[in-house]
Amino acid sequence: MTKVSVIGAGAWGTALAIVARKGGNDVQLWTRHPDHADALNREKTNRKYLENVPLTPGIVATSDLARTGDADILLLVVPAQQVRGILTQLKPSLARETVLVMCAKGIEQDSGRLMSEVIQDVTPDNPLAILSGPNFAKEIAVGLPAAATLAISDREIGENLVKAIGLPTFRPYLTDDIVGAQIGGAVKNVLAIACGVVSGGKLGENARAALITRGMAEILRLGEKLGARAETLMGLSGLGDLVLTCSSPASRNFSLGAALGQGDILGEILQQRTAVTEGVYTASAICRLAEKFNIEMPICCAVDEILNGGVAVSSAVEELLARPFRDERLAGF
Repeated sequence: MTKVSVIGAGAWGTALAIVARKGGNDVQLWTRHPDHADALNREKTNRKYLENVPLTPGIVATSDLARTGDADILLLVVPAQQVRGILTQLKPSLARETVLVMCAKGIEQDSGRLMSEVIQDVTPDNPLAILSGPNFAKEIAVGLPAAATLAISDREIGENLVKAIGLPTFRPYLTDDIVGAQIGGAVKNVLAIACGVVSGGKLGENARAALITRGMAEILRLGEKLGARAETLMGLSGLGDLVLTCSSPASRNFSLGAALGQGDILGEILQQRTAVTEGVYTASAICRLAEKFNIEMPICCAVDEILNGGVAVSSAVEELLARPFRDERLAGF
């Protein structure tokens, strides 16, 4: 039986643990809090993050991180900004053949590095894969149909991963474009905040459609500079994820943007949340990359100005709308 460890017992980690267990694997689910692990094992549901969804029998929760290193596959589902620290702690207990699957979406805020680069910094000897797509955790946990991109350079290992975590209702599609599989998921979190602002500020569906479309252009520009393939960015981990996250209040990033658009204060919004909103931390990293590579990413940078630059939502919107008219093939909103 394949041993799968899921690092992170939030909604997405819990959903992936359910998927892995349904696939017939031996599954451990790690949470940093012993009382949370006890509750998961006792109540057989994740009341804190995925209420009313039963855990598949056989999932074992633990707060012992070292114990999870004894795995064939390790799914990293902690927030992007925590990946380096968690992997550093895990490294002594990892076997070199353990496949590390990055399941969180983001860019490291301090370094501007992709999650694949962070993993390679810490554990360069382990096989690496990226799992990303238009996936709401609760829908997957209850068995509704979904698909995702699974990026890995070694095709044979990738096919074994698909066998381990693929289900009729959860369909991983293989690619070797590791960079491309990460760009869409990271940038769409920031764009979803922008679409939430449009919704909360009652700026209309036309504006949201324009943001999604021009936001896709920003994803393609950054992807081109970082070596991603356009077909990956137009697939599940890019366009698919962008459409889902920018269209639903079930998205944490969209709902945060909606609250900002209604006039709420960022600090107060974050204080009321138990789960991390990745776009808040990725926005500044994306804008530094845009500056580094001389790419126009005005929507992402407008979000960064709102989140980190003290710019009012109304001012950021006015600045975007005041941009000069452009040929659609060229850069800019």
